Amino acid sequence: MNHYSAWKNSLVIAIIVIGGLFAAPNLFDDDFAVQVSASRQGNVDLTLMSDIEAALKAKSIDYKGAELDGERLLVRFSDADAQLKAKDVINSTVDNGNYIVALNLAATTPDWLAAFGAEPMNLGLDLRGGVHFLMEVDMDAAVKMALNSYSSEFRTLLRDEKIRYKKIQVEANKVIVGFRSIEHRDQALVRMAREYNQLDIVVLEESVTPSLIASLTEVSLRETRLTALQQNIVTLRNRINELGVAEPTVQQQGDNRIVVQLPGVQDTAQAKKILGATATLEFRLVDNEHDVKDALAGRVPANSKLYQRRSGQAILLNKRVMLTGEHIINAASTLDQNGSPAVSITLDGKGARAFSNVTRDNIGNPMAVVFIESKAETREIGGKMVKVRRQMPEVINVATIRDQLSKKFQITGLDSTTEARDLALLLRAGALAAPIDIVEERTVGPSLGQDNIDQGFNSVMIGFMFVLVFMVIWYRVFGAVANLALALNLVLIVALLSMLQATLTLPGIAGIVLTVGMAVDANVLIFERIREELRVGNSPQASIHAGYAKAFSTIADANITTMIAAIVLFGFGTGAIKGFAVTLIFGIATSMFTAIVGTRAVVNLIYGKKNKPKLSI
Repeated sequence: MNHYSAWKNSLVIAIIVIGGLFAAPNLFDDDFAVQVSASRQGNVDLTLMSDIEAALKAKSIDYKGAELDGERLLVRFSDADAQLKAKDVINSTVDNGNYIVALNLAATTPDWLAAFGAEPMNLGLDLRGGVHFLMEVDMDAAVKMALNSYSSEFRTLLRDEKIRYKKIQVEANKVIVGFRSIEHRDQALVRMAREYNQLDIVVLEESVTPSLIASLTEVSLRETRLTALQQNIVTLRNRINELGVAEPTVQQQGDNRIVVQLPGVQDTAQAKKILGATATLEFRLVDNEHDVKDALAGRVPANSKLYQRRSGQAILLNKRVMLTGEHIINAASTLDQNGSPAVSITLDGKGARAFSNVTRDNIGNPMAVVFIESKAETREIGGKMVKVRRQMPEVINVATIRDQLSKKFQITGLDSTTEARDLALLLRAGALAAPIDIVEERTVGPSLGQDNIDQGFNSVMIGFMFVLVFMVIWYRVFGAVANLALALNLVLIVALLSMLQATLTLPGIAGIVLTVGMAVDANVLIFERIREELRVGNSPQASIHAGYAKAFSTIADANITTMIAAIVLFGFGTGAIKGFAVTLIFGIATSMFTAIVGTRAVVNLIYGKKNKPKLSI
């Protein structure tokens, strides 16, 4: 009556072994580490590792080891003091223009555990330490960028329709298009109104030149701002992930703000540099018709603009933008047909159509890729502190258009595979739809994070011990069985967090503490039912069977309702609430297994083969 079949016992054993295996990496403390990753022309290889090791030995700085981890170098140290000293030495050893040096924490999971894919669970900002930024999206700039895009499309449309116009310019929140005659204006009004129903297009009556005014509708305005915010979130997440920052949090706050959390990053200045790498990309034609020397002397042509290449050389580009990075959906470093480094680009549908048209007319002409970094500075103007945005454009690549390009094409003429890889990274991560400013920053030190871990661990252990003592006193052997299940429950929660690489935060620890208290509820119901069956004269074996069978529906109802509440918290909550909900959901799932299946397996092992056992309950 009270025994499991072989497959059930095997299942319980397998879950215990797998849970212990994936929970084990969390027993090993992290090492203090300095992380070196490549930027632009940098190359992380054995030569770099040897140079850094030699520099550390020359300064008598002890380190535990250095290793290449993908496209980054990790140097491990025993304490924070050695880590901080080493960072200064490494900074002076490598070229800061080509490498990013950052403080980090590195897992010490043994190789035999790592071979199974077992990794420690991620710790949130409040436990691991790191930096927190609140970033504000410049919505006015987003609207202006959208209008600039429309103005470029207007030029293409009017040229294709052979409608003659004098000028197209963006002023305030509208695009003004001037025409050579009223007839051309009226033709354009009909064509533009049919093509752009998301714009309000009206005649500018008081103008001497026949003109049209195009402005965004209220619906389009809201969509433009929302799209800018969402695209910036995706772009920031991509850039941070590509640059090797582990477990970042990038999420929306309000209508125009983004929260960025970088756990494990201890250097605020370095984190700002990583975030400052987010910028915009533009593809422009090179102006070969005018002399760069004349432009440097101050005689810049009306339809051209002077830029600077990475090498410091000046280059003259057309003002008209062929394509922006927002239309790139994928980029990968590769080799062209001659075996030279190249970057393979994939565009979305809208970008492919526009790029196809413009490259068809410019085969044989050189095209430049411009990387524009935008930074905000606060200056005193008129006695008031005003935030001024400064753009820092740089030409990162010039290549000749060999054929009409469409959805897929290659950028060639690169100097090395490293440059191709870096350019692909930049393009793949995407461009910002609007500039962003850091309006708030906070740093959580690793020591404070460790204090939070210690206090959280102590709260779990104290609650755990009180439950253990109560269960043993009140239910004796059955209480000890419940305690064993409770310990297994904690192991399985940690294992799930590790397997899914979920992030544990302080609210998550609160969810675990709550789970510890709730996990024994099921056993209390079962054990009390067994007691009732014994009091009415049933045999011990029948009482055990009835206790588990009759209490199951009550246990299931209670846990399902709690699970529903936890899922709602996870679905509609943010930040700390999600962290609490995740551990609560995991705790409910594991406690159902350990309290019912796990304890039944142990009880069967103790009493299942005895005819008339004396139950200690």
